[in-house]
Amino acid sequence: MDQEAIKEEKEFKTQAKHFFGYLFPTNSMNIAMIGIFAAMNCVLTMIISIPIPATQGFINIGDAGVMITGMLLGPLIGGLAGGIGSALADLLLGYPIYAPATLIIKGLEGFIVGMISHPRINHSKLKIRDIVAVICGGLVMVFGYFLYEIMLFGVPAAFYEFIFNGIIQLGLGATIACIFIGSTRKRIIDTFPQAFSKIYLMDD
Repeated sequence: MDQEAIKEEKEFKTQAKHFFGYLFPTNSMNIAMIGIFAAMNCVLTMIISIPIPATQGFINIGDAGVMITGMLLGPLIGGLAGGIGSALADLLLGYPIYAPATLIIKGLEGFIVGMISHPRINHSKLKIRDIVAVICGGLVMVFGYFLYEIMLFGVPAAFYEFIFNGIIQLGLGATIACIFIGSTRKRIIDTFPQAFSKIYLMDD
């Protein structure tokens, strides 16, 4: 990299508006990634949906997509794409009662996973912080829906789905996400550094 390019890069890092090094979604790359990963989260949520009549909800593997987004792209895109994509799936599948809660719960899940995993400085393969990230994010999902369903349906019905969310949905989503990240994250980031430099501030 020549001196002029180095100077421009330093100026960009100084002037860019960011959250702990993750750029706010104001450039075309960030906006595109939110759209792409929101669509992915929507599809993953819809592709396998097992209804739970007691709470008018359903079991799905969408959490894998939310977790992958956070561990690859960080908390801002993880939160936005996770919440928007998952809420859209609720609407398309005919579960509108869950869409507002999903927007917040899955958004928080993606944000927390991204914050703890911290892909901006964690370019390597799977680390212990990634495992902690999916557990913490998954627990936010489980307890978030549990509280929401208590308000809607009462404790017995909410507890029924709490078991499924805690054992199946969290466990399956976390396992899929960790396998994917462990096998592909470093390769993806190393292959497309120019793209990721528009998503978060890359270390020198």
